[in-house]
Amino acid sequence: MSDTPPTNALEADSLVGLLNLLVEVPEPAPVSMMPQTAGWAVLAGCFGLVLMWQAWRVWRRYHANAYRREALRALDAAGTDAVEISTILKRVALTVYGRKRVAGLSGQAWLRFLDETGGGEVFRQGAGRVLSNVAFVPNPQSGDAALISVARDWIQHHDQTAAGGGDD
Repeated sequence: MSDTPPTNALEADSLVGLLNLLVEVPEPAPVSMMPQTAGWAVLAGCFGLVLMWQAWRVWRRYHANAYRREALRALDAAGTDAVEISTILKRVALTVYGRKRVAGLSGQAWLRFLDETGGGEVFRQGAGRVLSNVAFVPNPQSGDAALISVARDWIQHHDQTAAGGGDD
């Protein structure tokens, strides 16, 4: 479009002349992406608080389960040594449930405890039966992949809700 006004009246009478007389419409100001009300700021603050609370819970759970990660590393290093696997399980149980509840357990009582806290019958009737007397025999039976799997599962999923804590 042209910015020059028509030079004669004939140009103003024609359609092209009239179009040339039109003035360009100015561009509107850009729309701001910032919220215009305080409600959005409050909502963003609440959302930020919820995110910080969730991050704190994840951090706390991560640190609370450090003993599990350490026990799983020790279990990987133990291989199929049933005595070492039993020792690792006992250390985890002492950490979580405390000395008063765990230290005196052996034999069938130890297996019953593992089943009760692990939620199953895999120690008394499954692959975990090997652990009942492994600490008391001169040449203990070696563990197998099933025992390692059962021990790993117990370490990862034992019930902490009934735990009294390991500081007693």
